[in-house]
Amino acid sequence: MAKWLLVECFSGVPGKVIAFGAAPKSFVPLSNILRNPASLADAEAALAQACRTRGLVARASTDGRRTVRAEPVLITPERAHAIRLWVGPKSEPLPPREPVGAWYFNLTTNRSVRSVELLDLYGVAPEDRAAELAIAGAFTRLVTNRDESEALAKIVNSEPGTEHQAVWTIRRDDNALRAGHFACRIGVEVDASGARSVLFRGVTQDIGAAVAVPSAPPPMILEYLLLEAATAPGEYRAIVNLRSLQLIRWIGPPMPEIAWAALPGEPPPQIHPDDLATAKTMSRELARQRTEGTVRLRRLDGGWQSVRVRAALMVLDQHTTAGLATVTAAS
Repeated sequence: MAKWLLVECFSGVPGKVIAFGAAPKSFVPLSNILRNPASLADAEAALAQACRTRGLVARASTDGRRTVRAEPVLITPERAHAIRLWVGPKSEPLPPREPVGAWYFNLTTNRSVRSVELLDLYGVAPEDRAAELAIAGAFTRLVTNRDESEALAKIVNSEPGTEHQAVWTIRRDDNALRAGHFACRIGVEVDASGARSVLFRGVTQDIGAAVAVPSAPPPMILEYLLLEAATAPGEYRAIVNLRSLQLIRWIGPPMPEIAWAALPGEPPPQIHPDDLATAKTMSRELARQRTEGTVRLRRLDGGWQSVRVRAALMVLDQHTTAGLATVTAAS
């Protein structure tokens, strides 16, 4: 093979191929690419060992003519999300590796966790390297494609076994625009204490400069240009999960001084307990009509900010909706 294969192991065991070099693959069986039965058997054994041990596997093939190399892509020392795989002649040098990082969304707790390699891929400065933050914070560097509604619907529905792949543009912290290939799967997991969580595990691969990848979206797609043009000074727009009342993502800049990112040292995002009934009523009313009301949101300084919320129903797919909220400070 002249290129590395990227094989996912989101479910804890080696699964399907999600990339061949910089070319995304739609969860295809390894046997579709490695046709030689002996090479396939060697590769599968190396993948299983790398996923189980989370360590590098580098050895000669059974016939001694090829090198088999499997490199785990870790989210934590205890968990691999994918394996880089290469099988080639012993005399052939290893091909270049595309940068790749691991991440997951805990859809039960609304938290996002990122690997060091993903932070490297995003060009994040050392002082900003919080590995864990609210899910909404994961979208701040992404220019999503026209499949965004599909992706958000999957987050809202949180159906185990659901998979998603996309090429989105990443705006690195140095303002470089890169094409990012995202591949992920939702699963139910139980921790050592017996607590059940729904996790969206995935990897992101840098597949080149955004301008050189036709499937990467432009820095601003038409729908968001229209929304920004219709946003008055002092207004902020957000997409909200109507089931959990949690922020999914901001459209445009976030509202200043509001606790929403759940970064270290910040208060957790929260609607004032006395205003939860108002928020739930607004969520129910959206099934019939637009609605508005006033609620208090937690501030970064620990206090409460009274905000006026105008909400409209946002259709994500045929069966899934969210709330499009326009938020302004209330006097």
